Amino acid sequence: MDVLRRATAADAAHLTALVRRSGAYRGGYAAMVEDYEVTADYIAAHEVFVAEADDGALLGFYALVLGPPAELDLMFVADTAQGLGVGRRLASHMKDRARAAGLSGVRVVSHPPSEGFYRSVGARRVGTVPAALPKITWERPELEFVLG
Repeated sequence: MDVLRRATAADAAHLTALVRRSGAYRGGYAAMVEDYEVTADYIAAHEVFVAEADDGALLGFYALVLGPPAELDLMFVADTAQGLGVGRRLASHMKDRARAAGLSGVRVVSHPPSEGFYRSVGARRVGTVPAALPKITWERPELEFVLG
């Protein structure tokens, strides 16, 4: 990964496509993201950062909502970039941005298969969030990054 930069309105369609194409949301999880849209207004309102390859290919992104409450609202890594350290770099950057904003913690409501990743980068489980019918039919792990 060569570049980690602030997202712009021009990135909205690409971020939306990354969310909707995510292999982590196939099968029973597909309904959660099938109509999801990352808008230019959303990008303007929140701390949204994009990871790009040397050739400009989108590797992943995150969106930090400063709150209150502070929350890591989105983090996606392209299927082709899984296992390359992109998610770890995004998580580290997000924690640095949160600290710089004066936050002491950041909440994450995780996609169940992603809980292990978040725990591996320092989040701790604090509970569960119930299903949000009709699109989300499963409980989701609630985690928190405690920032020192």
